Amino acid sequence: MSQFQKLMDSTIPNAREVLRDNYKNLLKVADYCESNYEGAQDKRKALEETMAFTTQSLASLAQQISTLAQDILGILDMQAAEVRQVEGDICSVAQVSEKAI
Repeated sequence: MSQFQKLMDSTIPNAREVLRDNYKNLLKVADYCESNYEGAQDKRKALEETMAFTTQSLASLAQQISTLAQDILGILDMQAAEVRQVEGDICSVAQVSEKAI
């Protein structure tokens, strides 16, 4: 299987699914942090825990988005190379046909 096909068939769809799961997990973290803060006696400690969860969750999300973006850029690079190849082939055919005339 070519790198392009692998990216299109599995890597990118899997990365999108991971992002969907991360979205659901972020909602759960938000709910937990909200209820934890509301029920906490030590609001400062609850806030610090919320900030730690938020930082960790957003860092994970940023990493996943970066990986997906790199994969998409890889696909675009492969497609651009293919277009350049087709363009070169067309120029070659045009030159051959001009010489034949």
